[in-house]
Amino acid sequence: MARSCRGAARGIGFCKLASTGNEADLDIADLIAAYAADPATTVIAAYVEGIRSVGKFRAAAQAARDAGKPLVVYKVGRSEQGARAAVSHTGAMAGEDRVYDALFRQVGAIRAESFSDLLDLPAMLAAGRKMAGPRVAILTSTGGAGSLVADQCGMLGLEVPELDAATATALGAILGQPGPVIGNPVDVTLAGVEPAIMTAATQALLASGTIDGVVVVVGSSALARPDVAAGAIRSGAAASAKPLIAYVSPHAPHILARLNRDGVPAFAAPETCATVLKAALAAPPPAAPLPRVEAQLPAALPIGVLNEVEARALFAAFDVPGPETHVVQTADGAEQAARALGGSVVLKALSREIAHKSDVGAVRVGLSVPEVGPALDAMAAGLAAQDLPRPEGYLVQAMVRGGIEMILGLRRDPHLGPMILLGAGGVLAEISGDSTIRMLPLATGDARAMLDDLRITRLLHGYRGAPAHDIDALVAAIEGVARMAEVLGDRLSEAEINPLFVLPQGAGVAAADGLVVLAG
Repeated sequence: MARSCRGAARGIGFCKLASTGNEADLDIADLIAAYAADPATTVIAAYVEGIRSVGKFRAAAQAARDAGKPLVVYKVGRSEQGARAAVSHTGAMAGEDRVYDALFRQVGAIRAESFSDLLDLPAMLAAGRKMAGPRVAILTSTGGAGSLVADQCGMLGLEVPELDAATATALGAILGQPGPVIGNPVDVTLAGVEPAIMTAATQALLASGTIDGVVVVVGSSALARPDVAAGAIRSGAAASAKPLIAYVSPHAPHILARLNRDGVPAFAAPETCATVLKAALAAPPPAAPLPRVEAQLPAALPIGVLNEVEARALFAAFDVPGPETHVVQTADGAEQAARALGGSVVLKALSREIAHKSDVGAVRVGLSVPEVGPALDAMAAGLAAQDLPRPEGYLVQAMVRGGIEMILGLRRDPHLGPMILLGAGGVLAEISGDSTIRMLPLATGDARAMLDDLRITRLLHGYRGAPAHDIDALVAAIEGVARMAEVLGDRLSEAEINPLFVLPQGAGVAAADGLVVLAG
């Protein structure tokens, strides 16, 4: 009800309002599905505390998408409690709010980052106008306000480009300038805020083939004559299907309400202008799900935390290989294994009781044949001094060289289901902040799209003349882990490869470690 009153004060109407209460019978997905089928509803705005059934929510969101009705979601409760009990780095990095964020993105829902966005975004989307691209033009009678909008657009990845030659020439004539008006924002102050000028300038910007949306600033000079700006915006809206919005500055509630009642989205903050234009970018069509692929599982998988040998065998069953590895029990055995691998090896403790081996000194790298035996004895003594369980054995592993370290992990959220995480890996995985999440099941193209979210992808493509790495093999590994989750179902609680080395182009990937937790 409070939201309805706030909307009415701004000239924004509601078709229907409903509350799910404690959701003992109907839940949020039921209402979304009902409004998707309601001919009087054009945009669905949802205040969400939690989702009881992800499958049901996905289906409802898809129904809204199929009906061409944008779904705007404000999720309250952005805590990270769901990550506290996780065994893996993936669990610590994939808190509950990040999982919701991934879910909303994958189902095509637009997430409202603030409570006010839950009103502003639907007001914009109800106009039914889509941004074909990210290019924005700003028409203003006050330079400061235009710069504020331009800056906020840039912060959200929208472009405020210089105007093309034809548009610049047309604006020069409209504004009485001696030459083309190339700059953007376009300031009409010198020409005067007159109805004919404002209307013609607005229409010229909307007609440009290099502009996808227009913001008209209704500044202080227009407050005494609101019909000037309002009329120009209404005329422009009638002449074009591109998004056209108003930024009213300084605060003038009566003009905001008037424009909104006329069907022109109007806003009182530059941040909101950028946010709504970003939301109006045309969304890509939903992708098809990944094809099902059968896999032969290793026999007799145990319950609980698998040791590294068991975990890497499971990953290998889904086409995620690792470097050659020998299991040994003694220093002599380690020396023999290192000799067989050509020296320069990695030594690790084999234990289902130690999830993060580097934290307790259970990993040594770059060891020669003479070094590996003493290193094993020292590692055993160090683990005993920490009162850690005696290892099941030790791994002597071929060193992986020339690769970029990634983390690839999976976690099953108790409420939202399985998700997959990809990011910069190694010992700094949790503090690098460079990771991305997708909910399962993946759709075609999701694995490759995850790379677009990461800063480290620049290294994978070859940074500053460095050779490119095997991105296709990394994509195949992501899809392999997703298939593993599909095959194992509820049995798979957590899985992680850290590091997963992405080798030079054509050389594939190598899972240098493996962690898997299976439920009963």
